[in-house]
Amino acid sequence: MASSYDYDDPRGSSHAPPPPPASSSSAAGASDVGYDPNFVPDSVKTFVVHLYRHIREKNVYEIHQMYEGSFHRLTDRMFRESPWPSAEAIAPYVDNDHRVESWDNYCSLFGVVLHGVVNMQLPNQWLWDMVDEFVYQFQSYCQYRAKLKNRTDDELQLLRQYDQAWNVYGVLNYLQALVEKSTIIQILEREKEGLEQFTATDGYDYEGGSNVLKMLGYYSMIGLLRVHCLLGDYHSGLKCLAPIDISQQGVYTIVIGSHISTIYHYGFASLMLRRYVDAIREFNKILLYILKYKQYHQKSPQYDQILKKNEQMYALLAICLSLCPQTKLIEENVSSQLKEKYNDKMTKMQRYDDEAYAVYDELFSYACPKFITPAAPVLDEPLTNYNQDAYRLQLKLFLYEVKQQQLLSGVRSFLKLYSTISIGKLAQYMEVDESTLRTILMTYKHKMHAVDSKGNITSNADVDFYINEDIIHVVESKTTKRYGDYFLRQILKFEEMIGELDRVKLE
Repeated sequence: MASSYDYDDPRGSSHAPPPPPASSSSAAGASDVGYDPNFVPDSVKTFVVHLYRHIREKNVYEIHQMYEGSFHRLTDRMFRESPWPSAEAIAPYVDNDHRVESWDNYCSLFGVVLHGVVNMQLPNQWLWDMVDEFVYQFQSYCQYRAKLKNRTDDELQLLRQYDQAWNVYGVLNYLQALVEKSTIIQILEREKEGLEQFTATDGYDYEGGSNVLKMLGYYSMIGLLRVHCLLGDYHSGLKCLAPIDISQQGVYTIVIGSHISTIYHYGFASLMLRRYVDAIREFNKILLYILKYKQYHQKSPQYDQILKKNEQMYALLAICLSLCPQTKLIEENVSSQLKEKYNDKMTKMQRYDDEAYAVYDELFSYACPKFITPAAPVLDEPLTNYNQDAYRLQLKLFLYEVKQQQLLSGVRSFLKLYSTISIGKLAQYMEVDESTLRTILMTYKHKMHAVDSKGNITSNADVDFYINEDIIHVVESKTTKRYGDYFLRQILKFEEMIGELDRVKLE
């Protein structure tokens, strides 16, 4: 339920999520005692002090070595079964340079990119990390300042002093400025006309230019989608992403973190706007991709985050299919995984009773983004925590939508049994009067249609109907049998078997 939703879960950072649990012997020092977020081991102190010094000295080579190597080795050795120490515990070793200072650092960084001359090529992974971490820091700070209970006077004074740090307008303005300055929207438009090669070069410039501004602008469109989702403004989020054609392979798919973040937030926004078919189609594609290729990321520091988002998207897919049973859009492998994980819960969600609402609540709470309240807090007594207010509001709106669709499952079941049926007879079967049935049918028509990004009305219905002289005529969509897909899957299976047989050495 709402009260059990925990906003204090440690973030599965795209840079360094905690690796899978290890044996107690390999996690010495981390699992032998209870986790204390304020305890900082000597090796961590040394690491943090050196990293901070290299950042201050702008020593890119050493930063890269510590970012890609030392950090992950230290995590693997000491924090396999527990998170790193808290930011507050680390702060004294970096001159308390955190939260507010991170905002100043990003302002300086983006200021150089927007107003200076950056003549270098950087890996797409680094540029994605910049935008991804920028949005995360904003989200984290909004959560931090929304928890006012038990704050010390010094902490409250800092909040008053830096009340403009991580201001929502500033965050949106920087992301939008990167999009506009990079002219990435115009670049993508020219690419459609064959006048530009952006996707073919993975966003890099091989003619002596720089990819930094272009790619920061590109990833900022994804960042804007994410920020608007955190604010609950799903329409604006999808509008910001519109220049990127996610129906095709693109630069956003090169970095696995970018790929998953894009589809996760796109799918969630589509779910909340009742664009169920769009959400189902994209969730199916990304889940199939993860199913096929996740083994290649097992040694990646992002692996735990990939698995977490994978589970969340299965939960969102279960919600979508319960509200709009378009099972024909789901690949066989994804469908079998979904049934294994959520078959019982999906059966319960079809009933629309109190138990069904509890399941919807549970899955939504598990899979939704960590919503934020962007307004600065009122620092007057009595001080309270309001970090869950935005989440509770979104949950309330979602469950209200579910309740409005309470009787649609029953209507759908009856319509699938008949090609024609009178309103009176259907009303009798559903044990309602004819006036109520007409209201239910109109609700079905309304809820099974949505407005797409171009303003067109599209249907999500697997079963449609029209009424002529009190007779309901059912029009059921025909499933197109995809024989080609079946044969391709079997061919791939046989190729894998042949490959395994070839590797077998007979004695």
